[in-house]
Amino acid sequence: MLEKVLVANRGEIAVRVMRTCREMGIATVAVYSELDREAMHVRMADEAYALGGETAAESYLHTGAILDALRRSGADAVHPGYGFLSENADFARAVTSMGVTFVGPPPGAMEVMGDKISSRLAADRVGVPGVPGRSEPITAADEVVEFAKTHGWPVAVKAAFGGGGRGMKVVHAADGAADAVESARREAQAYFGRSEVYLERYLSWPRHVEMQVLADMHGRVLWLGERDCSTQRRHQKLVEESPAPDFPDGVRRAMGAAAVRVSEACGYVNAGTVEFLYQDGEFYFLEMNTRLQVEHPVTELVTGLDLVAWQLRIAAGEALPFGQDDIERRGHAIEVRINAEDPALGRFAPSPGTITAFATPAGPGVRLDAGYAAGDTVSQYYDNLVAKLIVWAEDREAARRRMLRALEETRLTGISTTIPADVVILSHPDFVAARHSTNWVEERLDLSHLPVGGGADAPTPAPPESWDSPEELEAREVTAEVDGRRYRLKLWVPTGRTASSGAAAGSTGSAGSTGTSSTGSTGTPGTGAAGRARPRAARSSAPGTGSGSVTVPMQGTIVKVLVSPGDTVRAGQTVCILEAMKMENAISAERDGVVKEVRVVPGDSVGPGDVVAVVD
Repeated sequence: MLEKVLVANRGEIAVRVMRTCREMGIATVAVYSELDREAMHVRMADEAYALGGETAAESYLHTGAILDALRRSGADAVHPGYGFLSENADFARAVTSMGVTFVGPPPGAMEVMGDKISSRLAADRVGVPGVPGRSEPITAADEVVEFAKTHGWPVAVKAAFGGGGRGMKVVHAADGAADAVESARREAQAYFGRSEVYLERYLSWPRHVEMQVLADMHGRVLWLGERDCSTQRRHQKLVEESPAPDFPDGVRRAMGAAAVRVSEACGYVNAGTVEFLYQDGEFYFLEMNTRLQVEHPVTELVTGLDLVAWQLRIAAGEALPFGQDDIERRGHAIEVRINAEDPALGRFAPSPGTITAFATPAGPGVRLDAGYAAGDTVSQYYDNLVAKLIVWAEDREAARRRMLRALEETRLTGISTTIPADVVILSHPDFVAARHSTNWVEERLDLSHLPVGGGADAPTPAPPESWDSPEELEAREVTAEVDGRRYRLKLWVPTGRTASSGAAAGSTGSAGSTGTSSTGSTGTPGTGAAGRARPRAARSSAPGTGSGSVTVPMQGTIVKVLVSPGDTVRAGQTVCILEAMKMENAISAERDGVVKEVRVVPGDSVGPGDVVAVVD
């Protein structure tokens, strides 16, 4: 069995992996960026090593820094989680070349399935057809137009080396092709480190149904059951469930068999997910994610299997002791993702900031996988998933009602979250009747009644009452970094308190906790990506007032400016593109007029309410 695992990730998935490792008696090693110095996954690990940098490219995508931490820690395995380097075959090879176990598939299988183009070809060879599309990367917008002449509009432009909806843009007409290709390439490069994109026909009302597979090194490949992940926005999932509702058992078994054939075709080992689109009784191969999925807990709850534990056992060479007929699926599980986004008006605008309070739900059949606690900061530089709430019950309706109860118990303030949208989704008759699709949230769900910034400004619970104490020494646990390795130390220090002063303002109550910040920003306001100072722009009135000042609603980085002084613009026209939490957001003019001033350039960092342009 493995003895020490380095988790090459952050957030809730790093915490999730570490919990199973602890139960199995396996030591854990965390890696962290400058912004994650006191993050939950760092606090939980047995050891932690600094990667340096703030952005993903400077830290969690920095292969050299992670391999250096691996050498120094002496870990005998690496678990990549999902995202970041989890589907990077070169990283997997670099790990194994050091004599260290990579908890995932062989690099060759990762290359076949990690490239969405080659995966389509591999699936087709074993009789599993994909959505009609191009099986080579595209480089120009006119290729999108030519594809549409054969397959019709809309067309999906997708990252060839990605997944999870990142780097995917839907083009509805020829005049939008160039911007979509450029934006998809930028997002793909930022999130996956590869900018290649390809084309598929965009299905109008499909369901996203995926099949969990588990394969050992001894030739046994099993399908564990399906998950319906159709409730999405921006092609990224919001709610997942297992089993898929209103889904014929014959289709389920055929899909499971297809997932096994696809896995066998690439020599797959470990846990993986084969994704399909299902429409009008037919299913089409979409892609294979050669890693653990975000939504894996719903499969765990209906099968009783710990997928992370089996990942570790398979990586250590163990054979699966059960066969396909031994897998039992019981009851119904639903997962909702709690993201740092403001769902008001259906915009799902990123909402980085500091969590001021986080009261978690409990009770029968309730599980919470969180990567943050009160006092932690959700940074603009990383994915905005704060936590996953998962429930299990005997049937779907009972699980739906249990989830609504659990969401009602959840109190998370300091940032906006998707919880209000989750409640609307789960309460809607379309969801109850399983009439939803991947386009349902954006095309039919009414979120206009949700208040802007809901939850972000809720009152923070009062701090504990101060207590009288003479000035004295007290034990305080602190963290220190020595030669890049994080240590926890206990120091005896003066309290700094008098009998009347109460607790010192900045003290921490437990090892590794960060305290609550009064601001939601990270880093230094007004500093561009290249580190140059920029004067802080004046604040304007709230967006949507028709003001001539074009403001940004969130913290992020300007990646493109589309207007210049003297240009004529119309209300709703995009002025610039803001990247926040790996998503691109169009910042638009609120009225017709002439651009008087542009205050930003690509690379500038901006905060909520900053003025980026002025329209007369």
